[in-house]
Amino acid sequence: MRQAPPPPSASRMPGADPFDLPGGPVGVLLCHGFTSTPQSLRDWGEHLATAGFTVRCPLLPGHGTRWQDANATTEEDWYGALSGALDELTSRCSAVVVAGLSMGGTLALRLAERRPDDVAALVLVNPSLLTERPEAKLLPLLARITPAWAPIANDVKKPGCTELAYPRLPTRAMLALRRLWAATRADLGAVRAPLLVFRSVTDHVVEPASTRVLLAGVASTDATEVLLHDSFHVATLDNDAPALFARSVEWIRERVPAESTEPAP
Repeated sequence: MRQAPPPPSASRMPGADPFDLPGGPVGVLLCHGFTSTPQSLRDWGEHLATAGFTVRCPLLPGHGTRWQDANATTEEDWYGALSGALDELTSRCSAVVVAGLSMGGTLALRLAERRPDDVAALVLVNPSLLTERPEAKLLPLLARITPAWAPIANDVKKPGCTELAYPRLPTRAMLALRRLWAATRADLGAVRAPLLVFRSVTDHVVEPASTRVLLAGVASTDATEVLLHDSFHVATLDNDAPALFARSVEWIRERVPAESTEPAP
């Protein structure tokens, strides 16, 4: 499996750094979305750490630097980085919950498909599995003609809140995301972990069809959808964030109680 090296700190966008927050025996692995950075999940991560979880959020290859770098990476690079972070977290935690926003949710599902024994539960925020936009059919042609297109980032309703992300959509990387969607959709039946999905009623990036396909395809017997009525796509930075944070902590504690686990040696 090919994995691109993480970018040097000097080339990163200010505020795009990964983070690792110490806590108790239950770990939470966070994953940001396409063209985004860990900044979109830092508040959530800090809330989880305050609640007693060990939290890790890597910076995906090709992200947090220049949009051109994303075009030099693939879905296997992104998966490899997240899988490596899961290895590290499982080495010091007795159970790990994987959580993600948008494409981060897609990658979290892919981990649950490929490594079911290592994923205790899933918490997903507006996960993406497809797009119904008519112009998406032109993507293969666009990727040959131009390396970038109009951005999809910063879909936030709350005034004054900004997602740190690329100002352009890297088209070749978008093709990699489409391959990731297809592979993840095909293997949804392998997902058996408890599943909590937050979905914004108004989302200008991911259509409701992604969540419909997800809930219809997984084999999880414990699957819950929570609607967010006052947030757009980047709900972890939006008006519903406090309720999302609180609900996720409560839900994880119910599914993966710390008192039932032993700390890793």
